[in-house]
Amino acid sequence: MSLSDFLSPLDIDSISPENGFYTSHLGSKIVAFNDDFPDLDSGLFDIALIGVLEDRNSTNNIGTALAPDAFRQKFYELNEGNYNTRIVDLGNIRAGHKVSDTYVALKLLVTELIKKNILPVIIGGGQDLTYPQFMAYEELEQKVDLLVVDSHFDLDDNIDGTIETTSISYLNKIFLHEPNFLFNFSNIGYQTFYVNQESLKLMDKLYFDVHRLGDFAGNINLAEPVIRNANMLSFDISAIRSSDAAGNANATPNGFYGENACQIARYAGMNDKLSSIGFYEYNPAYDLNGQTAMLLAQMVWYFVDGFYNRKKEFPLLPKSQYITYRAGLKDGSHELIFVKSKKSDRWWMQVPYPAGKSKNERHHLVPCRYEDYQTANSGEMPDLWWRTYQKLI
Repeated sequence: MSLSDFLSPLDIDSISPENGFYTSHLGSKIVAFNDDFPDLDSGLFDIALIGVLEDRNSTNNIGTALAPDAFRQKFYELNEGNYNTRIVDLGNIRAGHKVSDTYVALKLLVTELIKKNILPVIIGGGQDLTYPQFMAYEELEQKVDLLVVDSHFDLDDNIDGTIETTSISYLNKIFLHEPNFLFNFSNIGYQTFYVNQESLKLMDKLYFDVHRLGDFAGNINLAEPVIRNANMLSFDISAIRSSDAAGNANATPNGFYGENACQIARYAGMNDKLSSIGFYEYNPAYDLNGQTAMLLAQMVWYFVDGFYNRKKEFPLLPKSQYITYRAGLKDGSHELIFVKSKKSDRWWMQVPYPAGKSKNERHHLVPCRYEDYQTANSGEMPDLWWRTYQKLI
């Protein structure tokens, strides 16, 4: 079966301006699935756009299936950055007979694209599509660091892997999946009044990294190391405040500002580890003036800009491009090792594998902040180091 069997080609005329695209517009640069399916083995593409026409499990937000083409109308009219854009638009995954059929199609497509070293950018659709995005990594046989940008934890109170996968319960499926290939879950932007205390206790028990919206007030740069640690990212548009992104039935007064969302997207693009990203829950039915579509288009633009400005610093080679720092704890129990890039001034910490836990590697690299080094240098254990070590045991 060909990948094209799951996809509907684009109607370019429906998303083109009346006078066509200028030569500087992305619409003139992107290779789109129109008549002939693009050759994904040609080595010509770095990024693939995929729309998903599925919203049946998007809780309280039916209409997100219309998002992909509404997004394209804005995105295609943006100008190319100062780089050679190698983007292919594969059109839209049609809704299957059952929602599970759509999941199978998305999972297969994401898996095959990653194998071909093409980064899929998914435009949903509901955030339940995070589950098939995650499941694509099972066949790749790698542990996954999942990052979700959301004001809620989409986790049902009944911790049960048999419940239906929806946009407010897909984490149940991910956390309880067997075999388990989730190494870490991170959230940025949760709002405490939307999260019950039992869920917070669960995140702490599992040593997951969750960060309140207020943690980033006035300093979105603090999100960068968290984003840099992710293999895949799922962005719920409702994490952005309603004044900046009203195109969502679940929009709320508080959340990230539009410029914060663009910065998060750029950090994600710059992440050498990141191999897939999904933008979910945009609903054109609530986007009366097209502002949210434009913001989403700008977020994807910034993601692409970040991608073409990657520093290629992971893994940390060659060693001559990095400075190693050592810090001993007050009790003498550990010597902590930190690494700083000479190129970007970004930091990592080395967390050793417990004896017998890894045959091929001696330590696990974790992106961190300079403040983590300062904590260790004062003789204290950084919380990030400890939580990572517990996951390695």
